[in-house]
Amino acid sequence: MTDVTLIDTTVRDGNQSNWGATGLDTGMMLQIAPVMERVGFEAIDFTTSTHMAVAVRFKQEDPWERLRLFRAACPTTKLSFLTTGMRFISWETASEELMEFAFRLLVNNGIDRFAVMDPMNNVPAMLNMAQITRKAGGGQIVAALTFTLSPLHDDAHFADAARRLTASGHFDKLYLKDPGGLVTPERARTLMPALKAACGAAPLEFHSHCTIGLGPFSYLEAAEDAPCLHTAAGPAANGTSQPSMLNIIANLRDLGHSVDVDDEAAAEMGAYFTALAQAEGLQHGVPGEFDRAYFRHQMPGGMMGTMKRQLAETKRLHLLPQVLAEVEKVRADLGYPIMVTPFSQVVGTQALLNVLSGERYATVPDEVTRYVLGRFGAPAMPLDPQVEDRIKSSKRAKELEAEPKMASLDELRARIGKQYSDEEFLLRAVMPADQVDAMKAAGPARRIYDPKSRPVVDLVKGLTAKKGLGHVKIEKPGFTLELKGGAA
Repeated sequence: MTDVTLIDTTVRDGNQSNWGATGLDTGMMLQIAPVMERVGFEAIDFTTSTHMAVAVRFKQEDPWERLRLFRAACPTTKLSFLTTGMRFISWETASEELMEFAFRLLVNNGIDRFAVMDPMNNVPAMLNMAQITRKAGGGQIVAALTFTLSPLHDDAHFADAARRLTASGHFDKLYLKDPGGLVTPERARTLMPALKAACGAAPLEFHSHCTIGLGPFSYLEAAEDAPCLHTAAGPAANGTSQPSMLNIIANLRDLGHSVDVDDEAAAEMGAYFTALAQAEGLQHGVPGEFDRAYFRHQMPGGMMGTMKRQLAETKRLHLLPQVLAEVEKVRADLGYPIMVTPFSQVVGTQALLNVLSGERYATVPDEVTRYVLGRFGAPAMPLDPQVEDRIKSSKRAKELEAEPKMASLDELRARIGKQYSDEEFLLRAVMPADQVDAMKAAGPARRIYDPKSRPVVDLVKGLTAKKGLGHVKIEKPGFTLELKGGAA
């Protein structure tokens, strides 16, 4: 049978899919990094530019520091960065100069694997991005071919794209990226052999989600032709995330496949994230029930997690079914874009606004307008003429059409200031200054984390917040904590 290797997605896609990308901070990742190093992963799916922005915006943590520290704690396992087209953090289309600069900084700070994805599966664009990445010093470069359902996207279509990508010599590997968890076991039996034949000597990987419960079954069908599978640990698995690492290992071995990992380290990693999720009140992923509606709206796991978080924060989670129905309509209006970053955000955000406002396209975000103006390329099918005309004829569309091209790095340096490091300068070039200022003011991220200490920390915070409380003593066998307030 087949020797199967694993790519771990816990800190990136698992965190995003099940916890809206905000569940983990730097200390939580660093605590388990040495154990992850021991497991024997082929690579760790570590970050994207969007996740770097989340570190700044929600955690006030420096994503470059996070990368360097994790690299030091996990020195030999490849750390992977996923590109999402010609953009870095900002929704704006970036210049090749800026992308090469960003990739060079990623390499310098510890990234040694790049997964190159184009949100339209545009082969020339992916080849160009691979060349930019290689020029910037990228080590292993992997083509991420995104799966979707439409009359156009049959096995022959994907095989042709895979052949063109791998025959170029610009890619070391190829993986099929199934963000919606839509590859059925039956489709895996035909698609994976077709991709394997098209890739020639280039190894094949498979990345899917458990959103409607298909991922664990499709992985077992795919393993013979795609002997590198993307999994996540503990509660960061299942849900809208990837299949569970320990479960997939057990099932692969039961079929006779070999999975060469350190079982003790894998179990320790799973136990750590289980304890972390319990301490932090994070949802423990469970396999999703089969829901045929996903074959229509095709909402990917990461965006589904983010959308649920946004609705829950505004106490409107009950609107999720209505929003998903609207996603299907908006996707049709916009020419059936592949539901992957940034298009899943474009479609999902517009659908959410349509439902919340009660009027379709009453509010149109700039990202949607730029999409309609063709800034992200041409969709596979025509846009709805009425929607296209409404958006293109708007005042905001004319303003965006008149926008100057992104400034050069020299121009950005002159505008932002030359006193910053390259890493901080890049953040300031693509993010609001106040968010970067808040990150800097917060100081270095914590380096350690112990899920067992969370209840004590919460108790101390609650007690110290009480007014008029001058003396607190907590005792249990082998432990005493005494706090005394100062004079009023």
